[in-house]
Amino acid sequence: MVKKQYVGFLNTPPLWTKEQFGITQFEFPEIDLNDFVPRPFPNNIRLGHQMEHVFKQFITHDINYRVVLHNIPVRAGNQTLGEIDFVLKDVRRNQIVHVELTYKFYIINTHISEPIHRLMGPNKKDMFFTKMEKIKNQQFQLLHSEEGIDILKNHSISHLEVTHEACYKAQLFIPFKETNINIRPLNKACIIGFWLRFDDFNSQAFQEYQFYVPSKSEWVIRPHDHVNWQSHFDMLIEINLRMLKENAPMVWIKKSANQFEKCFVVWW
Repeated sequence: MVKKQYVGFLNTPPLWTKEQFGITQFEFPEIDLNDFVPRPFPNNIRLGHQMEHVFKQFITHDINYRVVLHNIPVRAGNQTLGEIDFVLKDVRRNQIVHVELTYKFYIINTHISEPIHRLMGPNKKDMFFTKMEKIKNQQFQLLHSEEGIDILKNHSISHLEVTHEACYKAQLFIPFKETNINIRPLNKACIIGFWLRFDDFNSQAFQEYQFYVPSKSEWVIRPHDHVNWQSHFDMLIEINLRMLKENAPMVWIKKSANQFEKCFVVWW
């Protein structure tokens, strides 16, 4: 599965291109997987940390970048102010680039009028707008704090020469049976599935298909046939247990031998 995670990360589009919201999107280099050998990483760490391992290995593999700093906490006394994801040396441009890495799964709630406020985690706890503001107003500013300046000085880097970018990848899920969704200025290529409520899932429309609930580590990858598929009836039981815990699972749907879909079933 490790190789599939790397491919999944690589194939996930950025949530926007160039500059939006005052944040420049990191232009991920082209990686030739034929000469790339992925190294495994622990599956018992958060998915975000797994994606950091993936990003770091890809960037280390690319001849145009060098990792200067990675995953560095910024502390003032006993207080942790935040964490620096990556500081890279862009060899081509002779430029120091601070990159904040984010990999998210958002449903699009069309009941909200403003597109950038529509994106939220399937459990309604993780808002895109909040994360985007945090990156711009907190994470980027860390390197210009007294503590951040000292960290950079220890690596002979001036905070004034650093540019800030975000590698912000996302998989988006539109409401079930809705197709004409406007998410500008966000990247429509990120839309890869749909979301629905339990009552909609518990309908005749899904009875003939097979289903699988992937682990969090599998969320990144494309659905495939080599898993233990379940019937609609068995899946209803499993999802209902998750609904009671207010947990919205990702579900893979097998419609035919070579047709698969991804969705989230929400509890709210």
